[in-house]
Amino acid sequence: MELREALSQISEIRERVAATERFRGYRAFPIGMTGLLAIVMATLQPNIISQPSEAVSAYIAYWMSAAIFGIIAAGVGIWLRHRGGVNRLSRELTLLAVGQFMPCIIAGGFATIVIMRFAPNHSTLLPSLWQLFFSLGIFASCRLLPKSILIAGVWYFSIGIWNMMRSETSDAFSPWVMGIPFGLGQIATAGILYWNLERNNHDNKTGTA
Repeated sequence: MELREALSQISEIRERVAATERFRGYRAFPIGMTGLLAIVMATLQPNIISQPSEAVSAYIAYWMSAAIFGIIAAGVGIWLRHRGGVNRLSRELTLLAVGQFMPCIIAGGFATIVIMRFAPNHSTLLPSLWQLFFSLGIFASCRLLPKSILIAGVWYFSIGIWNMMRSETSDAFSPWVMGIPFGLGQIATAGILYWNLERNNHDNKTGTA
């Protein structure tokens, strides 16, 4: 019994330590690439979906593909961080970070399905809802990331509210309703991650710090 309690306490201590550590699995380069992708996709959207209000399913599929790419990019960043091996604490920290962010992704997916299935007339709300859900994921993860990541969270939340207020206008499906929030937001996030988590390591390797 005492051994079981000791093991339980050790496990609890590890979880608490993991919760106070900074998660370094999100890499600046792949995150920045998702921002550039959002800008490119916004530029190309008029050529691919000329009337998105009349092809909402195509519009959603178009931008969901960008979301899938973003998830894959984040996964690649985590893999690059841990490709040389990972200790148990780092593994627990990774699971904690992913677990904090995943609910917003799942909620966004279910919200999209429900609106398209039961309330398609409200589909103009989807871009703003995606941005709001994404901001909640950032806020949920901020304890494991640099404090300045809150800037990105506030950006997504603010722009999501703004786009929600404009969801009944004719430009609700404008390419830049998605391109500007996620393009600038992801590039800014990449800059924050690089400046706070990767810059010093890079300088040490190049002998400049």
